[in-house]
Amino acid sequence: MITPLPQLRETVQARARHALACGALRPIETEQRFIDDGGIRFVIRMVSSLREKAERQAENLAAALQSGRQHNPFLPYDEDLFVARLSPAHVCLLNKFNVIDHHLLIVTSAYEDQEMLLTEGDFAALKVCLDALGGLGFYNGGGCAGASQPHKHLQLIPLPIADEGPAIPIAPLLANAGNDAPTALPGLPFRHAFARLGADHAGASATGIGTWAPATHALYRRALAAAGISAVACAGGERQGAPYNLLMTHAWMLIVPRTREVFEGISVNALGFAGSLFVRDARELAILERAGPMAALRQVGVSDS
Repeated sequence: MITPLPQLRETVQARARHALACGALRPIETEQRFIDDGGIRFVIRMVSSLREKAERQAENLAAALQSGRQHNPFLPYDEDLFVARLSPAHVCLLNKFNVIDHHLLIVTSAYEDQEMLLTEGDFAALKVCLDALGGLGFYNGGGCAGASQPHKHLQLIPLPIADEGPAIPIAPLLANAGNDAPTALPGLPFRHAFARLGADHAGASATGIGTWAPATHALYRRALAAAGISAVACAGGERQGAPYNLLMTHAWMLIVPRTREVFEGISVNALGFAGSLFVRDARELAILERAGPMAALRQVGVSDS
């Protein structure tokens, strides 16, 4: 049973204040830059402390391996980062190293691998957050797609993504996109499947979920197929046949297959395909300015040409 959480926004804000005060939340300060490319005003965040974050994660992983276990920050999770239980199978946590305020993680309570396909339950948990907060949900399907942890987790950030421009930078390319059948968007030079959430997603019930979760899950499976990503049967369910990113709002979803995580040393996760990229320093910013963000996305995606 999934129960709506109408006070989730207030809970997130209160838990963020608590986590900041006790030091559990470690925001990463950034400076915003903008690069216009391919009809999109990309926001580039120059992250001065990303290298420090990576070093801390490496130290944690080394310590975990030395102790004979794989480091997993979600089992157990830090209670100071806990926001709410979304369902019997999902919890909502604050992202410890957040670049955007109130960046949330939607994590399975029991371990599931990040390369397992999303389920109706995963979408139902995401809907609880979308209903209460709006925002942009996303999923990094495997390390090659930018996932930093192998424990299944979706993510959600509030909108707007940047201080200027559309709430989601790729919005201009979506304006004239089609209906609820997965399709390709003119202007994106890499394989993808875009679909609007149609009438089947408008159902409601006493739980607030109605037909949304099963309809969204079915659309997700069609979009995966349209993008050339197969389902692989395995113990406990189905795994993805290839790495991919998912972006999703109340109105649409976008699936992008991946071939690699990095472009010239710059890591790209799902938010890159929303028009938001992160660099560690001025050198990496110069790389993006020279090559163009769209070329970087094409290189880490799948080219059909």
